[in-house]
Amino acid sequence: MQNWESVNFIIVKKPENLQDVIRHDLCNRCGSCVGLSDGKISFHDRTGKYIPEIKGSLDPGISSQIWEACSGKGFDFPGQRKRIFGEESAHPYLGHYREIYIGYTADNDIRLNSGSGGILSSVLVWLLDKKMIDGAVVTGMSEAEPWLTKSYIATTKEEILQAAQSKYIITSVNEILPEMELFPGTLAYVGLPGQVQSIRLLQQMQHPSVRNIKYIFGPFYGNTLHFSSVRSFLRSFGVKDHTVIKKLYFRYGEWPGNMRAELRDGRNFELPKFHANYLIPFHILKNSLLCTDLTNEYTDISGGDAWAPVYEERGKGFSMVIARSPVGESILKQMSEEGWLQLNPIGEGEAIEMHSHGYDLKKRGAFIRMQYRGWLGKPNPDYGYNLRGFPLSRYLMELLIDALFLLLSTRLARWTVERISPRVVGKVFEKARKTWKKSTYRIKRERL
Repeated sequence: MQNWESVNFIIVKKPENLQDVIRHDLCNRCGSCVGLSDGKISFHDRTGKYIPEIKGSLDPGISSQIWEACSGKGFDFPGQRKRIFGEESAHPYLGHYREIYIGYTADNDIRLNSGSGGILSSVLVWLLDKKMIDGAVVTGMSEAEPWLTKSYIATTKEEILQAAQSKYIITSVNEILPEMELFPGTLAYVGLPGQVQSIRLLQQMQHPSVRNIKYIFGPFYGNTLHFSSVRSFLRSFGVKDHTVIKKLYFRYGEWPGNMRAELRDGRNFELPKFHANYLIPFHILKNSLLCTDLTNEYTDISGGDAWAPVYEERGKGFSMVIARSPVGESILKQMSEEGWLQLNPIGEGEAIEMHSHGYDLKKRGAFIRMQYRGWLGKPNPDYGYNLRGFPLSRYLMELLIDALFLLLSTRLARWTVERISPRVVGKVFEKARKTWKKSTYRIKRERL
């Protein structure tokens, strides 16, 4: 296992302002700057680069709050862990936790319509049923523009379930901070790591926009894609206009699901999830490669797919669930006792093995990338710690990975792949992925 260092030697310089964060690919699109700006900042071109656009001058007080809440500039992992959980030590990969489970919801409808085992959706429904919350901040697909995501406050079971399943394109949950502040009741909040980190910073500031949040949950996180991935997916099937989309799914149907676009003219296009993953290197949001938080470490409960043959072969969907806070642990235990959830505890070793590819990506690859960026004079986010002690082979492998991402993100590469059947590309990608995983198995797990 890598050595845990409290001093981050990777950082040559830090971002100094919001423009620095945006310009140097540090913005994770959490949406806090928009939500706090009193209308002075908005997201520009949501089907394009989806970047914050500053209109006019900001009040100094608001500007200061935005900068303090910006998780793109960094997040003090050790300091925030001590503040939130009262613990200084934690597992370098898993973060602070109280218990780890493998499980699924007992509600078969929720399970079949969720990304994995439906745990987080069931938790929200249970809290609402017990009147422990009055609403939940979730992200679904927009009704007005069904090709885009939309965050909202769900107050019914039906509204919660409309937000089930993963969304792999950019979301900016925290732009609805004003709605959260005005909401007359207690909230649960669901977000990706960068979004959750900003909420934690706002809580530290005692900002009124987050005073109603009682529980924080979130999925595991690998990467986010630009909307260009959806446009490219359609073009591969000969459709040039994304506004003809009637419904868009990223994990449609039985686990692990399919990427599926339903058009207004009745046509449907679909690819198995693992085949649709070919879009990742062509359209990945660059900040995804600097995120070091795979399992959403600052939530009360986090969860994601149980990637292990014993569970994958059974289908239906199983989740790895991590209880991090006393309240999170209490919720899971009560739901299990009442028959809402089926949960079986597992140990650290099994949890790390199950997501070893992701831990290598986030806890090794991200720090190596930041080191390379530092050598080039680019600013890096300050996470308050660094993992070190990687073998030379891992550094060399990262150079190859970064070169591939750079090459495949070019217009020529995207144009080329769109002229090949996505079913062919998907199958080739899946075979190449398996070959890559097998050939790099030793390098990725050396000292892991």
